[in-house]
Amino acid sequence: MDLAAAKEKLQIAEVVLDVRPLAFFAEFDTPYGELKVTVTERLRRKCRKGRVWKSVAMLTALKNAVYGFDAKAPRSRGGADGIFRVDRNHRPANSMMKKLFDKFLEKSDPLVPLLANELGSPPENWIPVRLVSHHMRLLGVLSISKSTAHLALIDYDNEKSD
Repeated sequence: MDLAAAKEKLQIAEVVLDVRPLAFFAEFDTPYGELKVTVTERLRRKCRKGRVWKSVAMLTALKNAVYGFDAKAPRSRGGADGIFRVDRNHRPANSMMKKLFDKFLEKSDPLVPLLANELGSPPENWIPVRLVSHHMRLLGVLSISKSTAHLALIDYDNEKSD
């Protein structure tokens, strides 16, 4: 997927986001299996506020979903693009942790039950992740079944420090 295709898919998802809080973005055939990506109205709202919605950095991050999530090496390798786990073990707590845990999962955001239905799994089975590109990280939750992984994106982070 190139940037133009990512932008077109995001524009299609926007039409759905005008009436629903979730929209299918794309499906990727990754080295680790099939990955379905959903964008949320919450992501759109946060990205618009930060003036990054449909930016080159955002589109680049979205297309990097093609790298997938390696469950055998879930933590970020320096300089690598792809999907990586975010957990509470990192100290000091960084902005990604605060956005995923404090402001979403542990806050009982109203989007959580909708995502549980969409992902087909309860929140306690989700893996909090970041979808990485050089300039931006998209934050979300990943649900993995035997045949498919499903990533729902809920926020972004473009701070330089981890």
